[in-house]
Amino acid sequence: MFCGDYVQGTIFPAPIFDPMMDAQMLGGALQGFGCDKDMLINILTQRCNAQRLVIAEAYQSMYGRDLIGDLKEKLSDHFKDVMVGLMYPPPSYDAHELWHAMKGAGTEENCLIDILASRTKGEIFQMQEAYYLQYSSNLQEDIYSETSGHFRDTLINLVQGTREEGYTDPAMAAQDAMVLWEACQRKTGEHKTMLQMILCNKSYQQLWLVFQEFQNVSGQDIVDAINDCYDGYFQELLVAIVLCVRDKPAYFAYRLHSAIHDFGFHNKTLIRILIARSEIDLMTIRKRYKERYGKSLFHDIRNFASGHYEKALLAICAGDAEDY
Repeated sequence: MFCGDYVQGTIFPAPIFDPMMDAQMLGGALQGFGCDKDMLINILTQRCNAQRLVIAEAYQSMYGRDLIGDLKEKLSDHFKDVMVGLMYPPPSYDAHELWHAMKGAGTEENCLIDILASRTKGEIFQMQEAYYLQYSSNLQEDIYSETSGHFRDTLINLVQGTREEGYTDPAMAAQDAMVLWEACQRKTGEHKTMLQMILCNKSYQQLWLVFQEFQNVSGQDIVDAINDCYDGYFQELLVAIVLCVRDKPAYFAYRLHSAIHDFGFHNKTLIRILIARSEIDLMTIRKRYKERYGKSLFHDIRNFASGHYEKALLAICAGDAEDY
């Protein structure tokens, strides 16, 4: 994806918006024994995040109760995860996902990779703030205690949000490419550190140039070189950074495809990516998915999910594209 490429989400602000009416309808849908799940889907997936937050305030003042609390109490399973996830502001949702990835039984490394390899500097700062407010805990310290080795060093580097923005230096690109090439040959601790410093701190535009130069000096694509030289989560994280630099929507299309096909429908990954990217680039992700895998994301979700869970995912996914 070249820098000027236009990306688009699937969820937009509802043009006609009445938060009091929405709050009232949600209150009705959540009352009693049953629960009108269709109503929840129709309202929450058809409003943007900022509008949902206004609805939550209206709901609180109307019923004296917390909407997220009521959704958690009334719903269950993956459908609950989707509806509750939609209610968090994006930095809070990232913080929530990171916390649960580290605090559950065993660390969910892929969640850390997906989020930290792909977020912008601004998103990372907001996420750290939200993490501290929600959990009274420091994100860097938690990553430090839950991970190890060069994987940990690279995550910490990303969380520090020190990536340059918009800056390019063609002469430096050739030098960086040589350093990367050497790091792939030598594989010492020092070389690994140099490798992650370049990938975590240079601007996306600069890294474009570095990757082209790398191809010139080594005759190999940077992703293939990393795959040949390194393994484990360190290798996965480095590759994720490279793929995000090249084409972020294509990276997420790949992650969704592997969540659906390689991990027997990994619900957490699917839900997280659909919600987090819904207002940023999910429509573009859908396009990349179809181009790369032949089947639409819509088709694959329909094949693997069911019930209101499926309906909710498809509603987030659908936007206004016709490639069902």
